[in-house]
Amino acid sequence: MRRILPILALVCAVASYAWDRQTTPPSAAPKTASAAPVDENAQKARQLIDQAVAALGGPMYLNIRDRESQGRTYSLHHGESTGGGALFWSFWEFPDKERVELTKERDIAELFVGDKGFEITYKGPHPMEAKDVTDYLRRRHYSLENVLRTWINDPGVILLYEGTAIAQDHSAQKITLVNPKNESVTVYLDSDTHLPLKKSFEWRDPVDRQKNLEDEVYDNYRPVAGIMAPFNITRYFNGDMAAQRFLFSVTINQGLDPAMFNPNSGYNPNKQPSTKH
Repeated sequence: MRRILPILALVCAVASYAWDRQTTPPSAAPKTASAAPVDENAQKARQLIDQAVAALGGPMYLNIRDRESQGRTYSLHHGESTGGGALFWSFWEFPDKERVELTKERDIAELFVGDKGFEITYKGPHPMEAKDVTDYLRRRHYSLENVLRTWINDPGVILLYEGTAIAQDHSAQKITLVNPKNESVTVYLDSDTHLPLKKSFEWRDPVDRQKNLEDEVYDNYRPVAGIMAPFNITRYFNGDMAAQRFLFSVTINQGLDPAMFNPNSGYNPNKQPSTKH
């Protein structure tokens, strides 16, 4: 009998604990110590992203349908210019169409529609090399427009606030976004203006498995029809300056001729009505 009493006491204690667990309301359940900091970090990151979108133009920025820009582009190798630069006209229609016309005569064009790329010359259109298309599609996937208009609306994307940093000699707020495919992109926002200063992402070459880093830097913001547009854009590859664009003009939501995005339409920019603004 003496042996049975301790066992009965233990059974009663366990039953009492189980009953308390079942009858404890969810609101009274203990909270993990890490839940609050994670939520606060994500909220801080989201707040900064929202401030950036507002600084860029808010709803007007988010609802850009098309954009035309003119300027001069420079290609560089290991930070050194490979030529005197080329005039270009860029026509972009969200989310996946872009036409870039090169030379003063605008007689060479690079066209990207969906996941296809074409080079158009006086001989007509022909498909671009697969590597060039892949490189372009990667940059489009990680583009600032795509991050701020598509990534941010994916419920599976994780937002991480990583504190303050220095970008282009400016104090910046650093935010990283990680999507469900474990792809990540980091944006640096000016601490004063909230405008994007820099965007970075890494990717691994499928052939040599080498990890590569691409950065894009934004400068010389100017107001254009209710939005703020960077007129100087510099791209870096593994720390070396790879390309620069200096814009002369930017127009948005002017409506673009659908023929310019059809490689077989015979579209000729020199026979179209003047688009000078």
